[in-house]
Amino acid sequence: MTLPFAYTVKYSARRTLAVQVTPDAAVLVRAPLRTERARIERFLSEHAAWIEKNLLKMREKRAKYPEPTDTEQAEMRRRAEEYIPPRVALYAEKMGLSPSGVRITAARRRFGSCSPKNSLCFSLFLMRYPAAAIDYVVVHELAHIRHRNHGSDFYCEIARILPDYRARERLLRD
Repeated sequence: MTLPFAYTVKYSARRTLAVQVTPDAAVLVRAPLRTERARIERFLSEHAAWIEKNLLKMREKRAKYPEPTDTEQAEMRRRAEEYIPPRVALYAEKMGLSPSGVRITAARRRFGSCSPKNSLCFSLFLMRYPAAAIDYVVVHELAHIRHRNHGSDFYCEIARILPDYRARERLLRD
């Protein structure tokens, strides 16, 4: 059977097959150890329409937002280091919270994170988004200092500071 796309298989101690279209527009199959190639190809055939649709989306996204050069990344980092820490300080005061630190990283899979020791990290790629979206990520990560999950209390904390947080969250997806 010939599939209209190339793919890579990553075997691990898992129970199910899964397929992912990666940000670099590649197809990655995660498979249980010793899964037969025929089973993988059958699985991919069953999901071919979804895979091709998402490959197209990812290629369009990559064309619209090309990979920034090293110089562009350095500029985004400079802007992030200038913009984000004061926003953290502003919202931390409003929320009555004290993060133990703020770092800017080149993370690509998440906009921000909160460590168990209340240190906050933010991706320099946030600088591609409007200020309202960046502020949402800041408040989101600060809220994790008080609520370590994404439960209703967590979102109530965010809504107390940013009543329009859902619209701001959508800015990150568009």
